[in-house]
Amino acid sequence: MSTIYFTDSLFSAGMTEIYNENKDHIGNLDLKSAFTSSVDILNTKEEITLSGGFRFFSRTWVISQPTEEEVGEVKQRFSFFAKKFEYEAFGRGVYTIESEAFSRQYEIHDEQEQVIAQFNRTDSFFESPAFCLTNHSSVLAEDELIAVIMGVNMIQKRNSSGGAAGAAAT
Repeated sequence: MSTIYFTDSLFSAGMTEIYNENKDHIGNLDLKSAFTSSVDILNTKEEITLSGGFRFFSRTWVISQPTEEEVGEVKQRFSFFAKKFEYEAFGRGVYTIESEAFSRQYEIHDEQEQVIAQFNRTDSFFESPAFCLTNHSSVLAEDELIAVIMGVNMIQKRNSSGGAAGAAAT
């Protein structure tokens, strides 16, 4: 089990740091631009380990390796009283991401409904989104879970800017 911390930036652009529970710098998020909503996850050597971004004219968040090989995708699922997302890790399973309607705490479940990770939004109302991730999985690495969480965050941002019509779209 490991715990890491990372943030988005106010305009989803620029570089932010990733820390472990000991406050050691373990990588960076390169938030490409507020207009493209894409992100690169970098290790401490500034090498891209994974990237995430929306498919062209889609609400599907795709996670890919530096070779551009896709490793998975995040989609929102319709729900009245909860926030629900699904992460399909290609060839490694389908994971459900859930939170109660007004909660800032999320759980990620595997296909056997076991909790494999949890994350919380830890920012205050007027700050950039900040996250605390606790990973229990041996299948999904921390950088992949960061990409998943950033996908959930970007989908929610898109829904907020798109109004009520965007909230139900998948």
